[in-house]
Amino acid sequence: MSRIGRAPITIPAGVELKITDGNFVTVKGPKGTLERQLSPQMTIEVEGSTVHVKRPDDEKQNRALHGLTRTLLNDMVVGVTEGFSKTLEIQGVGYRAAKEGKNLVMNLGYSHQVIVPETEDIQIDVPDANHVVIKGIDKQKVGQFAADTRKKRPPEPYKGKGIRYQGEVVRIKEGKTGAK
Repeated sequence: MSRIGRAPITIPAGVELKITDGNFVTVKGPKGTLERQLSPQMTIEVEGSTVHVKRPDDEKQNRALHGLTRTLLNDMVVGVTEGFSKTLEIQGVGYRAAKEGKNLVMNLGYSHQVIVPETEDIQIDVPDANHVVIKGIDKQKVGQFAADTRKKRPPEPYKGKGIRYQGEVVRIKEGKTGAK
């Protein structure tokens, strides 16, 4: 049995979970509303303030979907209560970020500024010139937005300049002269 799929999900106070036919799940909370179509093979049971996900049999596909379904459901509950955030660090001489209105404006060593607009699902916060915090209630959208922003100037392996996730370790290669 899947250890992740077997774990119950506790629904905190102020969160409303609704499951319609075909496992279409709607979760409402203080930060917003999330909707998602989950796998119809899984059985989702709500008992008071806990939710259990059960699988019909031990087929390989159902074993894989068991933990996935439970994790997606848990991420929806956590998203509408606490939300998710990713922090990006900008490293390099002259590399910096600023927020102008609803846009993230970054100087990344190009001849032009890189402008990333904020969406309705994602909030961008710039606490200082070298850090960008991306917040939202949908874990997948926050992660994808952070990855797309990082792609504007990924860290290069010789000096380490670029945009990286907070805590990401970039291995620095030796240059041409280091091999002698």
